[in-house]
Amino acid sequence: MNPLKLLSTTYKYRKWLSKGFAGLIFILAGIIALVYRAEIETFQLLAALLLCGIGIVLCFFCFREIILALLRFNNNGHNHPPQKMLDIGKRIYHHTQLREGPQTVVIGGGTGISTLLRGLKQYTSNISAIITVADDGGGSGMLRKDIGILPPGDIRNCILALSDTEPQMEKLLQYRFKDGDLKGQCFGNLFLAAMTGISGSFETGVRNMSEVLAVTGTVLPVTSENINLLAELEDGTVINGESRIGNHNSIHPGRIKRVYLDKDNVKPLDSAISAIKNASVIILGPGSLYTSIIPNLLVDDVAQSIAKSSAIKIYVANVMTQPGETDGYSVYDHINAIYQHVRIDGFIDYCIVNKGKVPEKIYKRYVEDGASMVRLNPNRIKKLGIEILERDLLQIDDKGYVRHDPVKLAKVILEICNNKAGKE
Repeated sequence: MNPLKLLSTTYKYRKWLSKGFAGLIFILAGIIALVYRAEIETFQLLAALLLCGIGIVLCFFCFREIILALLRFNNNGHNHPPQKMLDIGKRIYHHTQLREGPQTVVIGGGTGISTLLRGLKQYTSNISAIITVADDGGGSGMLRKDIGILPPGDIRNCILALSDTEPQMEKLLQYRFKDGDLKGQCFGNLFLAAMTGISGSFETGVRNMSEVLAVTGTVLPVTSENINLLAELEDGTVINGESRIGNHNSIHPGRIKRVYLDKDNVKPLDSAISAIKNASVIILGPGSLYTSIIPNLLVDDVAQSIAKSSAIKIYVANVMTQPGETDGYSVYDHINAIYQHVRIDGFIDYCIVNKGKVPEKIYKRYVEDGASMVRLNPNRIKKLGIEILERDLLQIDDKGYVRHDPVKLAKVILEICNNKAGKE
């Protein structure tokens, strides 16, 4: 820090602390004058009350500055800390409300999860995002191959979704280099890689990056082990690598029969299992079925811990099918694929389905790419004991892609939690 700035800051807070100390002396002097005088004249009474009044005012402003300083420190300089007492009250009330929100665990990876997290953080600060680490493509795959760290891409996106950063900082962390050896690499991935190097482990690096960016909640890799994802097609062909599974139609078309990890007995992060056990609501999706959601459930003890948990289990259905992964899939097909992999009955309690209509122009573009709307077949889903909630959750982003509206989706999840709590 600049010495002059440090001196100025130190002087500023010493000044307010001195005023607070002086205020306490004034209040004590006034109280002593009132208590220890057997007889007190009107002038002396007014003087004592004046001393108390001045002391209270000085203490009030000292307390105000202390609260503002704490909020500035808590914000790490982000998002313009409040400058008025009314703002302080609103901020404290908001933080209190967030702390009282449900203990929420979100499981998945990719754009779908980060979209959901942006909505959830408006209603609860008790969020644990458990993210897959099987990605082997793009910038994440390059770093994984070059320096041996777990793929940072999905985790970076989730950290940013839960962070309280200025737009310029988010642009910086999402920036992709356009030339040279770093072409296509994301600055945020490099930041997390550097933080991992400084911290000594990927898990600690994620935690430290989250602290720097003032993250609401916790982002956790599902495991600290280096894993690869494989897919077996219905004709027996095996596709090796998460990035190839989604694009396998261009090489070897076929419906996916199952996905599995390249090693047995993959140990989950203890903190991930702890979050699941303490959750009041667990959410699967939205996101790529075979490459974002199911890989988490293949790690030892994750699916079993979810099944044993007393939490509400919610599956958020995708709006559109994903070419190469879920061609022609209905909502039931998605859920059935999860059940086929976990082999646990009653694994999901609720299913949230979008009923909003995609604009025709955008829908045509999706159809040209081989995607379609995910159809709802309620009777087959209800036979599994799953309650369906249909809502208009559609949002079209700046690039014309179909997404879930983060706030609307979060509200539906809170609605389920509140209704469940009301019945108990």
